[in-house]
Amino acid sequence: MNTLVTKIDYKWISLTLRNPWITASKLSTLPPEPVIPSKKPFRVELLGGKRYSWCTCGHSKKQPFCDGAHKFKAQGLSPLRFSPEKDSTVWLCGCKHTNNPPYCDGTHKQDFIVSAPLHEHTDP
Repeated sequence: MNTLVTKIDYKWISLTLRNPWITASKLSTLPPEPVIPSKKPFRVELLGGKRYSWCTCGHSKKQPFCDGAHKFKAQGLSPLRFSPEKDSTVWLCGCKHTNNPPYCDGTHKQDFIVSAPLHEHTDP
């Protein structure tokens, strides 16, 4: 039994060393952290009964709404779908760290957001 474990361990180690692009984050079961596309909330006019998809990953170019970028850049995160009951003007979170998603709760004023870099979109 020890020989089998040793062979499996050796094979895993050699594959890992030959493929340095496989990082611990790719092997993790935790979802990726969202990036910060804005340090201010987005003022948005919402229609009652309409279904919206709020971007949770921060990679969307249609902030604060989802454009599907999470499928390639933040696998493990998915948009928050919501439908307001009535027409309203709201502030949707731009930093993606709110405790009341999708609405802004002022988290963007905290030091860890203020000092964090903004995400820059790059086209492949």
